[in-house]
Amino acid sequence: MDEQRGSEEQAAIWSGAGGRGWAASQELLDRVLQPFEDLVLGAVPADASRVLDVGCGTGATTVAIARRLGGRGACVGVDVAEVMIAAARARAERERVPVELVVGDAQTYPFAPETFDAVASRFGVMFFRDAVEAFANLRGAARRGAALRCVVWRSAEENAFMTAAERAAAPLLPGLPVRRPDEPGQFGLADPDRTGRVLAESGWSAVDVRPIDVPCVMPESALAQYLTTVGPVGRALERADDALRARVLAAVRPAFDPWIHGPELRFTAACWMLVARA
Repeated sequence: MDEQRGSEEQAAIWSGAGGRGWAASQELLDRVLQPFEDLVLGAVPADASRVLDVGCGTGATTVAIARRLGGRGACVGVDVAEVMIAAARARAERERVPVELVVGDAQTYPFAPETFDAVASRFGVMFFRDAVEAFANLRGAARRGAALRCVVWRSAEENAFMTAAERAAAPLLPGLPVRRPDEPGQFGLADPDRTGRVLAESGWSAVDVRPIDVPCVMPESALAQYLTTVGPVGRALERADDALRARVLAAVRPAFDPWIHGPELRFTAACWMLVARA
């Protein structure tokens, strides 16, 4: 699969079943990913007036950044998926936090030049067709001295929790996509050497790709919701009949036993923190 096709497939996923599933499980995912929100907030200078949140999804980080800025600045969230942006708008209105939200591909979106004091992302920058072009576009939108701070996943091998469902469900769902290193997708920036080169070639300086291991917690009672709404298995089950859904859940549920501790499901997310300066 070439990068062009990979990027188009990612856009289709997040504009379709992937975005719908994420929006449906927004509250659960916000709880699980809360530790990353705090990490991303570290990109926001105390005196920032304008911050860009890339791949903002349903807006948790966008709203958090806007709150941090208070009334002295603005946060702009951009995402390719209209369904996600709609959920983000609803969140911002519900929580009465003013933000700017844009439907668009950050790789090519015509941001005003040298506009942002910081560029941040929580798992939103691994899906670009051309990562160098994308980060160069973000660099062009950043003011001189602006900070870049993005959290991305390390390899699938280091994140067994993230792929357990598809491995267990594969015999029942033979059409599940195959994960391939360096292609647009969840693990698209898993190679630290390649990722460092991408940032340097796109015009960022003081590049640092540092490993972080983040403990995450999910209620065990929410596992079925997670499995049927999020990730490749969740997307495959969106239109499955009740019988197939039940068979898949029965096959997949035991695969998560290693992470279950009483009423909680605990796992460690193996990630990279990408830090750079414009």
